Amino acid sequence: MFTGIIEEVGYVRSITRGAHSARITILAHTVCQGTRLGDSIAVNGVCLTVTEISSLVFASDIMAETLQRTTLGELQCGDAVNLERALTLGTRLGGHLVSGHVDGTGTIRSILKEGIASILEITCSPELLKYIAVKGSIALDGISLTVCGVSDSSFSVSLIPHTQMQTNVYLKKAGDTLNIECDLIARYVEKLIMSKIPDEAEQPRPVLTEELLRLSGFIGGKL
Repeated sequence: MFTGIIEEVGYVRSITRGAHSARITILAHTVCQGTRLGDSIAVNGVCLTVTEISSLVFASDIMAETLQRTTLGELQCGDAVNLERALTLGTRLGGHLVSGHVDGTGTIRSILKEGIASILEITCSPELLKYIAVKGSIALDGISLTVCGVSDSSFSVSLIPHTQMQTNVYLKKAGDTLNIECDLIARYVEKLIMSKIPDEAEQPRPVLTEELLRLSGFIGGKL
């Protein structure tokens, strides 16, 4: 689990692509400290397992499912990525609970200045948008943010200068894609609700008694 509070911005040192997988190495400093083989690090909001580690570089393998669902497959050498180590029991939860299991991607429609803040409007599929609510939490490229608006095809978030400068958002522009992780609670609530609704085909049909049939005219030759 993560908090969505980015610890540092790292840089892709290399990425080797296979037929259905990839191996990425990332140049970093803070997140390499105290990290061991098998630990988890969120890279642009995607939970990856550390398979190689040194004081300034770590490596991870990326499977096909992750490449298909996230933007990691689009990364190039030198790209800036948001990094966060998995939280510990003593960590301040300054953001919200983030699993690192990305639901899908969205596209930046516009970036507008509003005082000190930058407003990002992001389009995404209806399948993701149904889980997004005003004042709800969302993780974009691993950054914990609060939703400030929702429309039929997009949602918006507001970023303070600190967030812009401590993450890779300052490099983003209209047309860029971001990893989206919706709030965990929404998905489980939907699952619980849907499990309580019987399928239409499984709903019991009413049994017509002889008396009801007679009143309806089906018995006695009235119809």
